Amino acid sequence: MGGFVSSRRQKSGDDGERSLIGSPSGDTNESLPDQDPPTLIFVYVLAVFSALGGFLFGYDTGVVSGAMLLLKKEMNLNALWQELLVSSTVGAAAISALFGGSLNGWFGRRICILVASFIFSIGGIILSLAQDKVVLLVGRITVGLGIGIASMTVPVYIAEVSPPHLRGQLVTINSLFITGGQFIASVVDGAFSYLRNDGWRYMLGLSVIPAVLQFSGFIFLPESPRWLLQKGRTDEARRVLGKIRGDQNIDEEYDTIKSSIEEEEKEAGGGGIVFFRILNHGPTRRALIVGCGLQMFQQLSGINTVMYYSATILQMAGVRDDKQAIWLAAATSATNFVFTVVGFWLVDRVGRRKLTIGSLSGTGLSLTLLAVGFLLSSHNSPAVTFHPFGPNNSTCTQYGLCEDCMLDPNCGFCYRENGTKVYDSTCVPVNPSSTDRAAWGRCSNHTETADSPIWAYNFCPTSYSWIVLMGLIFYLASFAPGMGTMPWTVNSEIYPLWARSTGNACSAGVNWIFNVLVSLTFLHVAEYLTYYGAFFLYTGLVVLGLFFILGCLPETQGLQLEDVENLFAGPLCSCGSPLPRDNRHVHYVRRDSDFSPTQYGTVGSDGAIAYITLE
Repeated sequence: MGGFVSSRRQKSGDDGERSLIGSPSGDTNESLPDQDPPTLIFVYVLAVFSALGGFLFGYDTGVVSGAMLLLKKEMNLNALWQELLVSSTVGAAAISALFGGSLNGWFGRRICILVASFIFSIGGIILSLAQDKVVLLVGRITVGLGIGIASMTVPVYIAEVSPPHLRGQLVTINSLFITGGQFIASVVDGAFSYLRNDGWRYMLGLSVIPAVLQFSGFIFLPESPRWLLQKGRTDEARRVLGKIRGDQNIDEEYDTIKSSIEEEEKEAGGGGIVFFRILNHGPTRRALIVGCGLQMFQQLSGINTVMYYSATILQMAGVRDDKQAIWLAAATSATNFVFTVVGFWLVDRVGRRKLTIGSLSGTGLSLTLLAVGFLLSSHNSPAVTFHPFGPNNSTCTQYGLCEDCMLDPNCGFCYRENGTKVYDSTCVPVNPSSTDRAAWGRCSNHTETADSPIWAYNFCPTSYSWIVLMGLIFYLASFAPGMGTMPWTVNSEIYPLWARSTGNACSAGVNWIFNVLVSLTFLHVAEYLTYYGAFFLYTGLVVLGLFFILGCLPETQGLQLEDVENLFAGPLCSCGSPLPRDNRHVHYVRRDSDFSPTQYGTVGSDGAIAYITLE
């Protein structure tokens, strides 16, 4: 047959194999098993409370962008400490995500979400009370431990409680909450940026509220029925599945999950360390490569560089006021949220594969636009017109262009302007105690008058900052619907139950590891490759990711979780071939039914025949 046929045969129930026959011509009054059943509000309640973990992830990602502008002045943070405070959270999340797979297997999804929200609450309290940068670092690491556990647990939990026809949308709710958290964080940043002191405490400390809300909600919410079945708690699993599905008949779904678990345990060879069982099992190994590859290229496309440093990037592009940079960063976060909503609407209509390919293509184009914006600014960089002699022999006074001055973290650009014309400009050392003024000279005090010189640290005056702003918006509009959501959605679907926790832990760990790599190196990469060189580098990595997805990502839309494993039965890079399903559904009927093998297919050795209905 030309269509995709599942090789998994459903086990018979206590009363013999259930009849799944529907007339292929559609002239029967019985409802076909592939029709979408009504969905209870309770499923959405589960998804929303779970996705608060995504909100915490997004809030932390977004809030640090604005908080860093205030922290680097109040605590005199150099580039290394800025990168440490950003990447320490990511590094801690990578470690806890890797261990999260074992925790999920031992204690279940519900307990892990409770633990994650509790840890995040403690971290938020530490951040709000921090008196120095070391305590801040401890708080950031604590928050990261909670984020890592939640990041790999939440998509798995949502996927396991969702009906197949809504699984893509419900898992995407987690990504929707991530971008919603980033947007709320940017608004909070903007609101508290007007406080003269300690505005960052409120920015970082308010994350306690959603963490406490999630903890309180999950005290009353159930465990995943699939995990309960895997642990042999069959009565509790049936009761929970019945509660989630409401008045629907759960017998067929319950039996399918139970049979799948039994088959998977046999195929996987029983005991042993799950990670090594994954590596020794071909389909699951190929699924892990695809899942980890998706998460890797999500980070290598520069998303968290844009989110963590969006306000800084806008300042690099020539936006000189902190508050203006923070509010413009809020506009980019709003774009991210709005287009994640678009992805939520498209995921079960367009499919995962097409959405990811289109998203990554737009991401590459937008990164090119960002690079061009910085390239134009660099080529039109104002000249240093005056080279003063200072108390110390500084290399700053030897630079001839603002661009070169800005790439040195020890220097700043002091200038006057008349409209768009820059004149009387110098490059001088930055004050060691505060980056908002020079170490000496006319820009060394805070006096502001109509003819006062302007102090620029980390940016050059330019008329091309609008190109960078457009590039940021285009980037997020392209990234959010596909690459922002699909790595998490696909990873929640592609592993069999016995490998699901470990597979998601590994892929989430890869995500966080490359998150650390990108966020810890961005400012230094920009220093050595220039700003435009950094974004051209990300563009090249996006092209590599596009080739990987074209060759290796299959379509999982509409399949039962128990059937997705068959997509990885062939060679790895044959997975990318479009799945010619077109709403085909495989059914199995008893041999003694009224249908003949010639009408519906070949009789198998177990006395079942397979046929395909077309809609």
